[in-house]
Amino acid sequence: MKGILSIQSHVVYGHAGNSSAVFPLQRMGFEVWPIHTVQFSNHTQYKEGWTGRAFNAQDISDLVDGINNIGQLTNCEAILSGYQGSAEQCLAIKASVEKVKAANPNALYVCDPVMGAPDKGCIVAPGIAEHLINTLMPMADIIVPNQFELSQFADMAIESLEDAIKACQVALSKGPKMVLVKHLHSVSDEKFSMMLATAEGCWLAQRPHLPFDKQPVGVGDLISALFTGQFLAIGNAVEAFAHCNDACYAVLKATADRGEWELQTIAAQNEIVTPTERFELQAL
Repeated sequence: MKGILSIQSHVVYGHAGNSSAVFPLQRMGFEVWPIHTVQFSNHTQYKEGWTGRAFNAQDISDLVDGINNIGQLTNCEAILSGYQGSAEQCLAIKASVEKVKAANPNALYVCDPVMGAPDKGCIVAPGIAEHLINTLMPMADIIVPNQFELSQFADMAIESLEDAIKACQVALSKGPKMVLVKHLHSVSDEKFSMMLATAEGCWLAQRPHLPFDKQPVGVGDLISALFTGQFLAIGNAVEAFAHCNDACYAVLKATADRGEWELQTIAAQNEIVTPTERFELQAL
């Protein structure tokens, strides 16, 4: 039974981390093996706070070892990592990726390098950003940074489309084969922008902004999952990128239409597979 190992945060209520990624991947037809780096009652932007804790890094290693003991790492098609609760967890991710790739050299490693956004109430523990930049992102096949995370990895400011293209080229030179920038806020005020960069070129995806009183959380986790699943399904990065943009917009539209804050992945489940609205990519 082939599957995707998803090592991310988890919330009991709502949709962020694995709670945002696992169901869409399952709806796309994949078995998903989730390992939680933290378990919180809800995401961290609720003014009332949250409860829960980060897990020990050894828990990640132990669970991967358990899967290996039953001979299933050979069936792991991809490792998807997201929010990490400690610097030690980053090292456990590194070891886990190496173990999976030893069992299945064709397995992809997709790294969503969550470095935190203090303005949004998302804080990461000391040492995580450094491990992401120096260890996990260079060893990944695909990275899914936002504009800030890309600027940290490329070690340059991004203030224009041209800067973003250059930063992606720098990122590709450091190891990854693909860069999906999940949010490029400097490119347009009118539209939500994402970029895909590979050795073959760069593509820009844009979709309308939707009205929210409070911006939904877990969108980046959804983007990483949608792209990973579609790329595994069809093997074409550009087409997978277009699908990812379309399906993410459909989920957000369903969320806005219902006046909700939490992503409406269940309500929009059919759109995850076959989005109604399509947006053309721009080759750069």
